[in-house]
Amino acid sequence: MTAAAVEPTLYGGPIAEDRKVKRVSPLDLFAAKQRGDRWPMLTAYDYSTASLLDSAGIPVLLVGDSAANVVYGYDTTLPVTVDELIPLVRGVARGARRALVVADLPFGSYQASPAQALDTASRFLKESGAHAVKLEGGRRVVPQVETLVDAGVPVMAHLGLTPQSVHAMGGYKVQGRGGDGERLVADAKALEAAGVFSIVLEVVPAELAARVTTATSVPTIGIGAGPDCDAQVLVWQDMAAFRAPGGRAPKFVKAYASLGEGLREAAAAFAEEVRSGAYPAAEHSYS
Repeated sequence: MTAAAVEPTLYGGPIAEDRKVKRVSPLDLFAAKQRGDRWPMLTAYDYSTASLLDSAGIPVLLVGDSAANVVYGYDTTLPVTVDELIPLVRGVARGARRALVVADLPFGSYQASPAQALDTASRFLKESGAHAVKLEGGRRVVPQVETLVDAGVPVMAHLGLTPQSVHAMGGYKVQGRGGDGERLVADAKALEAAGVFSIVLEVVPAELAARVTTATSVPTIGIGAGPDCDAQVLVWQDMAAFRAPGGRAPKFVKAYASLGEGLREAAAAFAEEVRSGAYPAAEHSYS
């Protein structure tokens, strides 16, 4: 293939409002891996944020069960329900013109059986407009993955630190060290064989993530998994430091803005102008 014939990268930069765009698909992600193109993924939980991230050119938006923490204020992801997530996914799907929208299947909504997984995934695709779903686990969820894929549901897998299993893991710890590394590689290969279109690797040693990336043909998406994954994902509030004063982020997070402090300062300035009578001024009033 000549240089002139090389396809454009999956991440094409900001999207103009009047530009017609093609929806990103799992096949596009596979092709990006074949070309060696790396791409970004971010979480989103509402229409406005999804619209902004989509216009910035982010090709995949994940409505994660992390909404339990950043939207609903739960201590873990375990309490969030399908009924709480579906309205969030619906907003994101409406806001994203180009991005592939992936919905997390929350704890308790797929583990019981492949039939339960299909029922839950069907709700997300039919009621919210999601384009794919994500679930946690390795070989133990292969039957669920196979049923979903056979039904035409694109599935993103999730290995390593799986927050829905936080109590079994004894907390939020690095996964895959020692003998557990071989098990994780075997899980990744089993999920690939079952038909997943990508695999999230969360908080695993960088060397292990590189092994999985090389050993599988589907894209790997790192979060605290080093630089050799095919893609990287962050919770958008972590990426933009949109948190309360004193809030801490994990070691793997890099903040690209300080939106939390900016919002706090804006709210304080608004409050002061309301108290002083400076707002609203004549230009903000109707005659």
